Amino acid sequence: MADAAVDGARRVLVAADKFKGSLTAVEVAERVTAGLRRVVPDVLVEALPVADGGDGTVAAAVAAGFERREVRVAGPLGDEVTAAYALREGTAVVEMAEASGLYRLPEGVLAPLTASTYGSGELLRAALDAGARTIVFGVGGSATTDGGAGMLAALGARFLDADGKPVAAGGGGLAALASADLSGLDPRLADVELVLASDVDNPLTGPKGAPAVYGPQKGASPDDVTALDAALAHFAKVLEGTQGVGARAAEYAASPGAGAAGGIGFGAMLLGARFRPGIEVMLDVLGFAPALERAALVITGEGSLDEQTLHGKAPAGVAAAARAAGKEVVAVCGRLALPAETLGRAGIRRAYPLTDVEPDVAKCIADAGPILERVAESIARDFVA
Repeated sequence: MADAAVDGARRVLVAADKFKGSLTAVEVAERVTAGLRRVVPDVLVEALPVADGGDGTVAAAVAAGFERREVRVAGPLGDEVTAAYALREGTAVVEMAEASGLYRLPEGVLAPLTASTYGSGELLRAALDAGARTIVFGVGGSATTDGGAGMLAALGARFLDADGKPVAAGGGGLAALASADLSGLDPRLADVELVLASDVDNPLTGPKGAPAVYGPQKGASPDDVTALDAALAHFAKVLEGTQGVGARAAEYAASPGAGAAGGIGFGAMLLGARFRPGIEVMLDVLGFAPALERAALVITGEGSLDEQTLHGKAPAGVAAAARAAGKEVVAVCGRLALPAETLGRAGIRRAYPLTDVEPDVAKCIADAGPILERVAESIARDFVA
């Protein structure tokens, strides 16, 4: 086993997610490192920014040594955007939010019925063009609720109304779907391992489905949620009547992860994707295991440590893996909404929220970097010095 200390200095692994709205995962690692070294100048720090499949996933892969590739694709409203994916030795990391994320919408604009995943399909096609044999498809942070129909169309599927014309973009347009044809899907997909990386396990429709649970945060009114749920159910029903993978549409629609990112999980399953918790996939891809072996202390975290953290978010995945390896884990966060005993059960020895240093939440968000450095100084005194 690799030594966790060299010349008396402890090795620290910083494996934290972003502080959404304040710091990227890379910036979190930089600030934590700076704070640790202010107290223990010779501390050995290894930074491995992590993500759970949502926004920030490509950035985490690039920080781990993947090559960043950029391509022009359709944004959620159809206008062109420059999106990125990551590539290394035949493995591509594709983040659907790069093309179809909420942040791609103009400020103040939400489009729950019309936002499309077409650009996400173009990103997948770009990865195929680059020779990827394995594609990790991270989904989350979407502006869309179209069941992946746009993505499938970009990859060669056809969705037509009663007049034989393509249905309108977005989940709302699927209400007019009369026929579906998946026979034109890019044949290269059959030879690629496609992994659906997500931190949610919702089905496509119903009370726990994509429209009901996530539609409101994308601007869907109660009537929109009802319409989208019916449209996605209709989409799956029409696909059931097709040959090939579409015939398993009902099975896929009910599967965990089908409702991820507005139902793009369902579309990915039609492409042959295998669903895995996003943080597990990303830890594998990023090389977490060997980095963990080298560490004596692991620092993880994200903007808010709360109940959602425990359900597949990055800090929970990092802590579980570290605990299994017998490593001590502490966490940094903007705000803390979990009691110490709950943190302990998750494998986190102690959490250090920014609000312990600066009670004013607005100041924590505005000055997250310097405050995080001060938090890291406390960790250094408590666990490293």
